[in-house]
Amino acid sequence: MKDLDAELGQRRAADLYRQRRTCYSQQGPEMEIDSRPVVTFCSNDYLGLANHPAVNAAFHKGIDRWGTGSGAAHLISGHSAAHHALEEELADFTGRERALLFSTGYMANLGVASALLGRADAVFEDRFNHASLLDAGLLAGARFQRYRHSDPADLAAKLAASRTDGEKLVATDGVFSMDGDIAPLSQLAGICRRHAAWLMVDDAHGLGVIGDGGKGSLAAHDLTPAEAPILMGTLGKAFGTFGAFVAGDRALIETLIQQARTYIYTTAPPPALAEATRVSLRIARREQWRRNYLQQLVRQFKSFAVQLGLPLMESTTPIQPLLIGDSARAVAMSEALLQRGILVSAIRPPTVPQNSARLRITFSAAHSEKHLLQLTQALEEIFVKAA
Repeated sequence: MKDLDAELGQRRAADLYRQRRTCYSQQGPEMEIDSRPVVTFCSNDYLGLANHPAVNAAFHKGIDRWGTGSGAAHLISGHSAAHHALEEELADFTGRERALLFSTGYMANLGVASALLGRADAVFEDRFNHASLLDAGLLAGARFQRYRHSDPADLAAKLAASRTDGEKLVATDGVFSMDGDIAPLSQLAGICRRHAAWLMVDDAHGLGVIGDGGKGSLAAHDLTPAEAPILMGTLGKAFGTFGAFVAGDRALIETLIQQARTYIYTTAPPPALAEATRVSLRIARREQWRRNYLQQLVRQFKSFAVQLGLPLMESTTPIQPLLIGDSARAVAMSEALLQRGILVSAIRPPTVPQNSARLRITFSAAHSEKHLLQLTQALEEIFVKAA
């Protein structure tokens, strides 16, 4: 048997040990975490909807209407009118024929891969894809290859060299969650078209945030549903609630209903949650000022980082990573920020490649300019004055 304590000790020694923090307050830019007040810059609540009064009210009203739980899987008795309405509204938002709710983005990605791929097929993935996409490709049993990050030429070469006679699926993040950069989707779509491959985009960090009307990475590249036929989105980031969905044409969604095990064999999310998400989706679509203000915060922060020579990675999204390299140093800097009342997570291997540990700073439309000033002052003290 494995000596688990010894393995945990090795993880601690390498500064890779993960620890949970306990929240004692509602989500927002100012929180009480581990019994201390902090300003958080590590949430994915990009539009500031996780604690929006109208969303909260819809959730409570949904509980009064539907109760707390769904009671069963969607295919048994758990698929409520609230779920159905949300799926229709998500389909309209994304410009697709249909949408299908999943409990999490992880389950959505696993469900798509398991339903569409088998041992005779092949899947090609960006090296920096989210773990759920990578696991989905591996667990599907298809021939699995990773191409260099955001490198269309490398993908094209691998597709050309593929000897499979079966289906080919290319899967990529729209916005990469740890780097904040956007995939070259237009080029990927062209390559997929030439090689008769499906293009699947996990737009967890793009939907609601970028593109016309917040319609995400595909909208930012003016791609049609035919060019990127499989779209996965999550509801726990920009939309501030919980869950995920896959959007596509009728045949795709019907296939997932029939064959996606992570959909078939899972209890449906609470209907009240669907009601809350319907409200947050309407707010996200209507209130463009949230995206405008978010971009303003990002521009201000990037300008500050350039002035001070901070090791900022290339990103125009609300994900603004500071590249540190060494895991121990990243942890120490995260702790130094916490001592100044700023919560920013240190991201270390294996979440990111070796020697690329970073401080992953994220912005929300709920942040004020005062919050931004607190962050920049703390970073100046740590990176400049202490140097």
